[in-house]
Amino acid sequence: MSAPTTKKPTVTEREARQVAEAAREQDWRKPSFAKELFLGRFRLDLIHPHPLPADDDVQRGEEFLARLHEFCETKIDSALIEREARIPDEVIAGLKELGALGMKIDTKYGGLGLTQVYYNRALSLVGSANPAVGALLSAHQSIGVPQPLKIFGTQEQKDAFLPRCARTDISAFLLTEPDVGSDPARLATTAVPDGDDYVLDGVKLWTTNGVVADLLVVMARVPRTEDSKGGITAFVVEADSPGITVENRNAFMGLRGIENGVTRFHQVRVPAANRIGAEGAGLKIALTTLNTGRLSLPAMCVGAGKWCLKIAREWSAVREQWGKPVALHEAVGSKISFIAATTFALEAVVDLSSQMADENRNDIRIEAALAKLYGSEMACLMADELIQIRGGRGFETAESLAARGERAVPAEQLLRDLRINRIFEGSTEIMHLLIAREAVDAHLSVAGDLIDPDKSLQDKAKAGANAGVFYAKWLPKLVAGPGQLPTSYGDFKHGVDLAPHLRYVERHARKLARSTFYAMSRWQGRMETKQGFLGRVVDIGAELFAMSAACVRAELLRRQGDHGREAYLLADAFCRQSRIRVDELFTRLWSNTDDLDRKVVKGVLGGSFEWLEQGIVDPSGEGPWIADATPGPSQRENVRRPFG
Repeated sequence: MSAPTTKKPTVTEREARQVAEAAREQDWRKPSFAKELFLGRFRLDLIHPHPLPADDDVQRGEEFLARLHEFCETKIDSALIEREARIPDEVIAGLKELGALGMKIDTKYGGLGLTQVYYNRALSLVGSANPAVGALLSAHQSIGVPQPLKIFGTQEQKDAFLPRCARTDISAFLLTEPDVGSDPARLATTAVPDGDDYVLDGVKLWTTNGVVADLLVVMARVPRTEDSKGGITAFVVEADSPGITVENRNAFMGLRGIENGVTRFHQVRVPAANRIGAEGAGLKIALTTLNTGRLSLPAMCVGAGKWCLKIAREWSAVREQWGKPVALHEAVGSKISFIAATTFALEAVVDLSSQMADENRNDIRIEAALAKLYGSEMACLMADELIQIRGGRGFETAESLAARGERAVPAEQLLRDLRINRIFEGSTEIMHLLIAREAVDAHLSVAGDLIDPDKSLQDKAKAGANAGVFYAKWLPKLVAGPGQLPTSYGDFKHGVDLAPHLRYVERHARKLARSTFYAMSRWQGRMETKQGFLGRVVDIGAELFAMSAACVRAELLRRQGDHGREAYLLADAFCRQSRIRVDELFTRLWSNTDDLDRKVVKGVLGGSFEWLEQGIVDPSGEGPWIADATPGPSQRENVRRPFG
C-alpha cells in the first residue's frame, strides 16, 4: 500500500469546472416545469391540476404527524437546548422510538416509508420546535447514509445499513474540508486501495451529526492507476473505526444544539464492500442525493414562516401605538402581509416540488434547487421583519424576556438559526451558478462548442449549423403567447382573479428566455463570468416559479373547500409583491454596478483602500485563516459522543 499523499490537489479553474460538469446529470429524461420556464415555455400543464398524494400515504403520514406533534409539544424543550447547546439524550431516544430516524426509509427495512411530502411536513414541525433537532433528522436522512444507499446502494448494503439507520444509528455526510468547500476538484482526503479494503486519510470539516454519528458517508479521492481512473468516491464508514478522531465540536451563531465537528481519518480501513457506486462516482452520488435532499431546508423554512406569522399576529394585536394596535399602522401591516403571503407561497413551492418528487414523473432538480434558494432567502427576510415588528423585544433574548416577566419569544434566536440556511447544502451564490448552468443547458447543448476555445473550427462549424436549426424554431416562439390574451387562464378567477398573474408569468418567462439568449450572444464564452447577471436570471425564475406554485395551490384549496377564498387572497397578495421584485430584477439585468464593482474589488485586494480601514482595532484572535489539514495521526482528544 502506498503512503497517503500530503500534497493538496492543484487544479486550474477550467479543470475544476470539468469535474463539476462531469458530475452533473447530463440528460433530461423527464419533463421539468422549471427548465421549461427558463426556456420561455410556461408549461402550466405540468403542475396543474396540483398533484395529490395517495390516500394510504395521507393516512400513514397524518397518523405519524399527530404522534410527532405531541412529542414536539411535550418532550422537546427548545429553551433547554439553546441554553445547554445540546439535544438531550432522552429526546433522541424518543425520536428513535417514534421511528423518526426512518421517516424516508422503506418499511421492509424497518422505516416508516413516508412520502417526500410528509417527510418535509414532519421536518417543518420538528424544526419549529427546535431547528437543531430538525437539522439532525434532516442531515441523517436527506444527505446521510439512507438517501445515497436508497438510490445507489447494493442490496447487500441496504440490508446491512438501512435497518440500523431506521431505528438506532445516526448518520452524517462528510464532504467539506478545511480548504475545500464548493470546489470538490481540490478534495484532499484520499482512499487508497489495499487488498479488500480502502485506507482513508484526511480531514473533514463541518460534519453535521459527525460528533454523534454511528455511520458516515465519506467522500474521498481514489488515486488514478493503470487499472482505474480513480476519482472522488463515496464510502459508508463505521464512525467508531480505529483511526477516526472527532477533533472538535464546532460552535455557531445559531443552531446551538447541532452536533457539527472536525473529523480526522488516519489509516482508516474501510471494506471495499462499503463503497457506494463505482470509483469516481462520488460527486455524482452527492449531487443526485441533494436533488431531493435540498427540499428539507425550505421545509423547515416553511415552519419558520408559520411561526413568524403566529407571533406577528398575536403581538401586533395587543401592542398599541397612538391609540390602535400596531398591526393597523400601514408600516407594520405591510410587514405582516409580506410574512403571510410569503409563507403561503413558500409552502406551495415545497409541497408542489415534494409531490412531484414522490410521483417521479418530472425531473425536479431545478425545482428543488429553486426551493432551497428561495426558501432560505425569504425565511431570513421574514424573521428579520418579525424582529422589526417586535422592536426592542425582538432583539432581546427569550431568557431575558422571561426574567423580567414577559412571554419568552425567541425571535432573535430564530434569526440566528435561519441564517445558516443561506449557506447549508450550497450557498446562495453557488445555488445561483448551479441553477444557471441547468437553465442554460439547452443552449450549451446546441451551441456550447461555439464558445469552447478548445474546439476545432470543424466542431464550431457543426455547432453553428445545429444552433441555427434550434434557434430558428425556438426564437419565434418567444415573441407571443397566451400571456397576451386577456382570456387565458380564466379558470383561476373565483372572486379574486389570479389569471392576470399567470399571464404575467407566461409573458415574463418568454422575456427571461430572450434576455438569456441576448446575453449569451453578447458575452459568449465570458457568460460564465457574469455571475451577477446569472444570479438575477435565477432569482427571476425563482419568483416566477413561486407565483405559479402559489396560484396552483390556491386553486387546489378552493376545489377542496379548504380555505379557498383566503388562499386566493394570499396568492394574489404574494403575486403582486413578487411582480414588483421581478420588475426590479429585470431592470437590474442591464442597469447595475457589476463592472464598477469589479474595479472596486481589484482595488480592495490590491491594497488601494487600506487607508479606509484606519481608525479601528481588530478584536480577532491569532492563527491561520485556514487550519492545517495535513494527513497524519491526530494529536487531539477524541470528542465523539454517540447518543445513548
